[in-house]
Amino acid sequence: MRNRILISILAVVILTTMLLGLPLMYTAWLWVEDITRNDMQDRLDRMASVIIAQEGANGMVEGSLDTRGVAPLVPDGGHLVVVYPTPPDRVARLDLGAAEVPDPLVESLSMGTSGSLRLEQPPDEMRSLQRRAVGAVSLVVLAAVAAGTAVAVVTAKRLSDPLRDVANRAARLGEGDFRPDPRRHGIAELDRVSDVLDAATVEIASRLQREHLLAADVSHQLRSRLTAVRLRLDELVEHPDPDVVEEAQAAMAQVDRLTMAIDELVRASRADGASEVTPISVLDELRPVVAEWERPFAERGRRLLLYGDAGLRSAVTGSRLREAVAVLVDNALVHGGGTCSVRVRDTKVAGRAPRICVEVADEGAGISDELAPHVFDRGFSGAGSTGVGLALARALVEADGGRLELRQRKPALFAVFLSTAAAANVDGQPVAEGQQQAWVEEPR
Repeated sequence: MRNRILISILAVVILTTMLLGLPLMYTAWLWVEDITRNDMQDRLDRMASVIIAQEGANGMVEGSLDTRGVAPLVPDGGHLVVVYPTPPDRVARLDLGAAEVPDPLVESLSMGTSGSLRLEQPPDEMRSLQRRAVGAVSLVVLAAVAAGTAVAVVTAKRLSDPLRDVANRAARLGEGDFRPDPRRHGIAELDRVSDVLDAATVEIASRLQREHLLAADVSHQLRSRLTAVRLRLDELVEHPDPDVVEEAQAAMAQVDRLTMAIDELVRASRADGASEVTPISVLDELRPVVAEWERPFAERGRRLLLYGDAGLRSAVTGSRLREAVAVLVDNALVHGGGTCSVRVRDTKVAGRAPRICVEVADEGAGISDELAPHVFDRGFSGAGSTGVGLALARALVEADGGRLELRQRKPALFAVFLSTAAAANVDGQPVAEGQQQAWVEEPR
């Protein structure tokens, strides 16, 4: 920004000085020439006075012309031609000064019936004065440019440094640095922005603190309620009916997983970000998600499949990734149709860093063109739901520096893009451990 301000001001200064300086130089050049010619006319007037004074009553010069009062008025190197009336020939000519003047300046004066004067003068002295005058004007122009440059530098620094400070402060605020900054720059508009940032800093810090306290309170209450539920399920484990015992044990496993998920989400919300997270296998992290949702899909006569490369690793928070993908799978179960596939693959684009892509797709009717632009808006829903799930999923993915997008509308295909960590070069293998996972050739 400083360079742009500096260049803009300098351009204005240079253009202004050129528009004023060039005409001023031309004017100085003509002014010196006018002074020189006026001096020559003054000399001719004085010469004419001397010659007219020598004329008699008949208007003619009797005898030879006395040049003692005329010769000193001829410039050095100049030439004077005097034409005056005299009785014998009625007109006479007299030449004074140099025999020849190269490229002379010429001025003449008519004395009526008394004759005329023609004065030639070398232009060297006048040209020298003209060059000095133009040089003086040039120095003034250069001084103006130098002064304008100094003003431009000071102004650019005066404007760019405060703007950079305000931008850096806004960037720190976006990174979670809520320390107040008492610096002000003496520019009313920028100081107003700083005041607004101060107020926003206090408000955001207060809100975050309240949200953290609320999250801690909610997680505590949830854990308390889940503990109570688990105690009741413990009693059902002693039931004599084996089916009841099996359902109770399955419910206890769900309660344990939910408790673990709450603890991980709370712990992740207090962490600084994904930079300190140990890289994990994305495929391995999604196995329990698929296993958990296979039964609901089977109850509706549908399948949930998992594909991918187990060697793809990313420095993300496992709980955030699982919850985000679980939201997408739940969305496919409720609003989609047919087989739902979760595929983990790498994406390589020329000129860009490789990324891991987690795609969740189904074979349903998809998302209408009217709803597609708003599917990630919090509180927006076209099917009577709360409208929080997809917004929450995107927030969880972005918290680890990833990106969640709707890549295809009909049928719906959501893609989670994650940064790639150093991973082994493992060929895509089916996730098959003799469990409930169904594997087919990876769809294209």
